[in-house]
Amino acid sequence: MTEGQARLIAEAERRLGPKGVVTDPKEIEPWTTDWRGRVHGSTPAILAPSSTEEVAEIVRLAAEHRVPLVPQGGNTGMAAGATPPADGSALLLSMRRMNRIRSISADDRLAVAEAGVVLAMLHEAAHEIGMRFPLTLGARGSCTIGGLASTNAGGTQVLKFGTMRSLVAGIEAVLPDGSVYDGLSGLKKDNRGYSLDQLLIGAEGTLGVISAVALRLLPAIAGRAVAWAGIESPARALHLLRFLEARTSSIEGFELVPEDSLRLVLTHIPNTRAPLSGEHKWHVLVEATTADFSHDIGSELERLLGEALQDAIIDDAVIAASEAQARAFWKLRDSISEAERTEGQTLAHDISVSVADMPRFLVEASADVERRFPGVAASGFGHLGDGNIHFHVRAGNHAAPDWYEREGAEITRFVDDLVTAAGGSISAEHGIGQLKRAELARLASPARVHALRAIKHALDPLGIMNPGKLVP
Repeated sequence: MTEGQARLIAEAERRLGPKGVVTDPKEIEPWTTDWRGRVHGSTPAILAPSSTEEVAEIVRLAAEHRVPLVPQGGNTGMAAGATPPADGSALLLSMRRMNRIRSISADDRLAVAEAGVVLAMLHEAAHEIGMRFPLTLGARGSCTIGGLASTNAGGTQVLKFGTMRSLVAGIEAVLPDGSVYDGLSGLKKDNRGYSLDQLLIGAEGTLGVISAVALRLLPAIAGRAVAWAGIESPARALHLLRFLEARTSSIEGFELVPEDSLRLVLTHIPNTRAPLSGEHKWHVLVEATTADFSHDIGSELERLLGEALQDAIIDDAVIAASEAQARAFWKLRDSISEAERTEGQTLAHDISVSVADMPRFLVEASADVERRFPGVAASGFGHLGDGNIHFHVRAGNHAAPDWYEREGAEITRFVDDLVTAAGGSISAEHGIGQLKRAELARLASPARVHALRAIKHALDPLGIMNPGKLVP
């Protein structure tokens, strides 16, 4: 522990009280490793403020003592963006005690939630007033609003509603000098220069600490229909999406799942079963919703899928007969990463290319990787409709303690080169964090790298905000 850290911890203990500082190594340890268990950090303390004022006090002290801070929410990120450095040079700034929904209004269609509010908690609060927050993902029971904004999270409803960036009406944040930026007004029109809200969204805590977020709400759905279809190829899946979109505006979720990913879930996740009989090379999970109580969304989706079956776009399909079955279908999709982690070592590439190019990319890139690295298994799943696929490579018979550092690094470079050649992005929704920082430096244009560094230096000249993340 450095002298500056010791002073900061002592002052934080006096000002935040016993709940505001954690120094017990056993309590700290679970929060120093990323979700996948690949990156391990170290820190002498976790600072846990309960208000924006306390966050500001901590950041002012950190600037005074030159102590780096690593903001952390639910620690569910996939790029190790909330993991402290291994040398113990930074303190963790946990936002989990800031878990209040300050306001929620059906009239304004806005909710103001503190950074530590868990996504599922916001969903419940919105439901109670007849509204909804239209962003969800597999980690909704533990991911936090601050983390979702800091990483510009996407999820399964981006197709219709966009990423977190589209759903944020305003940000409150503590800047690196300890000053508080308050942008929570939710104004639809505000042209006072640079958008600090949008700058902070997706910044991964490198430009300040998001303390609260104003979020756009929508009327609660009156009904939904969820279907599972077997399909021949990703090209057919995109054909199905365009077929549905041409006939209805109700499609909200459209998830592509390869057969090998489904088999992993059925093998490793309890209480799961295949929706369809027989094997299909690919699967599509479709969700349609309506806010109109007179709209029979189930009958509409059933009719459209029947037409798609007659036109040989799909091979088979089933409509969820109950809410429980709909949740079971979504569990299959949401459990893929967990099943892969149980199976063994997996390299997760969160990539995007243009929607039109994605079917070809999926097939060709998987074949290219398996040909270049015989014995591994490559496949992609996820949000075909917005061009974001989670392209994963499983170690297979190459598994070894050093596989990530040895062959894994070479595989990632190979995949990232394929993505870049296709005009895509090596980070679609999970951020850059630690894991993709070197690749961003290698592949990004000089203009992008220069702008990132210039913005970082301008707002955080001391370099105390989430060091070693995002900015090359």
